[in-house]
Amino acid sequence: MARNIDLPIEGGCQCGELRYQIVAAPLMIYACHCTNCQRIAGSAFGLAATVAEDSLEFTAAMPHRTTWQSASDNERFGTFCSKCGCRIAHGQTPSNGILSVRAGTFDDASWVVPMGHIWTMSAQPWFKFDPDDILCDAQPTDYVPFIEKFKAGFSFGE
Repeated sequence: MARNIDLPIEGGCQCGELRYQIVAAPLMIYACHCTNCQRIAGSAFGLAATVAEDSLEFTAAMPHRTTWQSASDNERFGTFCSKCGCRIAHGQTPSNGILSVRAGTFDDASWVVPMGHIWTMSAQPWFKFDPDDILCDAQPTDYVPFIEKFKAGFSFGE
């Protein structure tokens, strides 16, 4: 049975200055173990909810933006709070219409479970993967297995 999550999903930065809502269901949730995400998160991996770019609406303040080259050689950007520095979302240039929102910034992240892990070749050696997780050594070329697994476990409504 799929767990129902109410929309919109609301969230914000650490200091509360920057607030947002996601008005459409995420496509999936995954953990990224690339070295960029490790540095940005200050942890072993970053936890992301993939959403349509036009479904993320900032409701208080506007984010600042930074850019970098990813491990897969794409130009990436990140949006963050100018006051506390909390990272909210990542995307790419040129846009593919998708953003990766930092799921830890949701007001209620208790339901967030990654469907799988990407860039596992950079994972910390002590991290243990669940046998049911989808694992990708680098950047996946096909996200359909992640999306299907996510859809099987969650439904979204108002």
